[in-house]
Amino acid sequence: MASASRRICDSCLAAFSKSTRSQPLSPLRSSISRSRPFHSTQYRAAFAPPSPESLGKARPAREYKRTRRWLRRLGYLTVAGGIGYVIDNQFFASALTRSTRTFALGLTVALDYKINFRENPPFADDITEVHARNAEKLSNLLRKNGGLYLKIGQAIAMQSAILPPEFQKMFSTMFDDAPQNDWTSVRRVIMEDFNGRTPEEVFGVSFSNNGDPTKGVMERKARASASVAQVHWARLPDGREVAIKIQKEEISKQVGWDLWAFKVVARVYSWYFDLPFYTLVPYITERLKLECDFTNEAANSRRMAEFVAAEPRLRDRVYIPKVYDDLTSKRVMTAEWIEGHGTPLDPPKQSTQHLQSASASSPGADLKPDRNYWRGVDGQGGLGLSLSEVMTTMVSLFSAQMFMWGWVHCDPHPGNIFIRRLPSGHSELVLIDHGLYISMSPKFRHEYSLFWKSMMTFDNGTMGRVAREWGVNDSELFASATLMRPYQGGQGRIQKKFAEIGREEDAKKRHYEMQQASRQAVREILSDENKWPKELIFIGRNMRIVQGNNQYLGSPVNRIKITGNWASRALADNKDLKWSERWRYWASHMVFKVVLLGTDVAWWVSRVRQWFGKGKGMDDDMEQQMKKIAEGYGVKMQHDVFEG
Repeated sequence: MASASRRICDSCLAAFSKSTRSQPLSPLRSSISRSRPFHSTQYRAAFAPPSPESLGKARPAREYKRTRRWLRRLGYLTVAGGIGYVIDNQFFASALTRSTRTFALGLTVALDYKINFRENPPFADDITEVHARNAEKLSNLLRKNGGLYLKIGQAIAMQSAILPPEFQKMFSTMFDDAPQNDWTSVRRVIMEDFNGRTPEEVFGVSFSNNGDPTKGVMERKARASASVAQVHWARLPDGREVAIKIQKEEISKQVGWDLWAFKVVARVYSWYFDLPFYTLVPYITERLKLECDFTNEAANSRRMAEFVAAEPRLRDRVYIPKVYDDLTSKRVMTAEWIEGHGTPLDPPKQSTQHLQSASASSPGADLKPDRNYWRGVDGQGGLGLSLSEVMTTMVSLFSAQMFMWGWVHCDPHPGNIFIRRLPSGHSELVLIDHGLYISMSPKFRHEYSLFWKSMMTFDNGTMGRVAREWGVNDSELFASATLMRPYQGGQGRIQKKFAEIGREEDAKKRHYEMQQASRQAVREILSDENKWPKELIFIGRNMRIVQGNNQYLGSPVNRIKITGNWASRALADNKDLKWSERWRYWASHMVFKVVLLGTDVAWWVSRVRQWFGKGKGMDDDMEQQMKKIAEGYGVKMQHDVFEG
């Protein structure tokens, strides 16, 4: 190796010497060459590589063990994450991804409030900005996760009266308008729930081009789609028209994870913000889980039908659609189809075979006969019914559920209530969607009736005693929340609190104090959350929606009077009491009916003002008063807060 290097150096040196000899030397170079003689050995030494002995002992290459270890871990984590994502997406309907997304957002929102919930937030102009951005984040999360998260969002929307206006505005559009699943997914759900039988075998329908007169027909495109299920129209072989409610395929895989995530977040927030509400969460999640079991919904429907049939004041004014148990499972429920009139359904103008052929050639075709002739030639007509009669029936039905039966439908928004015209010309209310119910014990039902009657007669002693039984410190505040109007029979503590906060001139400080007062109001109502009746959550939801329905129609009836009358009558009709107590309550009920005439005076005053364009009705007037009280407790309510 050394000899080869020497030869290379010699050749280089010869070439260099030749090139220098061929050129005349400059005076400077000439003097240098004369003063320092040229030695070839120096050049050889300069180009020769060092000997191995001169380099010393070889050092091993540096190993980056820690870097390699972290790179391996990152690689393993990436692979594991990818595999987990695929498994979660394919087998758990993205439940883990949705839960992770929920926890991440919950953490950021909690930190945002912990840092910025003060008079002068460091990272926001004011508290309203903090509310607005977090309301938007939460709303986007619920919509992106979909499924049961939309149900939770609707529950939040129904409680929006106690939320900041930024949340009210964002959640006012939290409706059941989820996209529907395709027919392939629907078919799988039916086959899984009916032991492998196809929709054709279960419902006796045909999708053949040729058609079969002995078979029925079914629309493959849903008539309505909500967060948990979608509804398809079908005509069975015997001519019955039915609504087939089919749970979305992914819900059964997501429900356990979704409710677990909801409980974890609620537990953390309850501790983090020092608000006593976590003991209510298991009760809420249990109700939501039951709502996903359609056999439970079918049982609820049958029980409500029995209650209505046994009540002479309602049996001719309320109808509960029949449920067909042989065509119902945990994720599929079949009930009779309801139209906007009480007469038998008109037969289709086209034959069943023709409808089957239309379904085969166009899977998304509408096959149900159009029966909108009652709208008139211009399509703008109505049923010609009395609004007062309709609302009297509605308020009476839900009052009977609370005070008489102790079996309460908790989702009476307008989409779950049909009004149809009977041949007699009177109205009939049809109640559907019986998935969410709560049961009231006889003791609690009696106490709730007594509380309502006490509020109506300003019996503050009885009202306070019942409130203390429920662990409520401020009975006046709770009475106002129950009536959804300012309670006038107490000491006026709420109005005084409102006036005190309203005198604060600094807007930011006033707003902050209002928010703090709101938190304190929650603590006053839930002062002993272990004693507080969990049913009140859903009862309050029911009453707010019913008030919103009455308000939407212009308050055609005195809702407070009707509700109070049912409460007093329930006390008198309570068969669990002794005869002496029942007679005492009957005598009190007669006096109470006279007292209720005072509410009629208030209603008629409000009605006359409405006729002259000075108001929108009694419920609107009460809401305006409640807004003032709510603002004193840190809540600014939107105009549509009670709409269902």
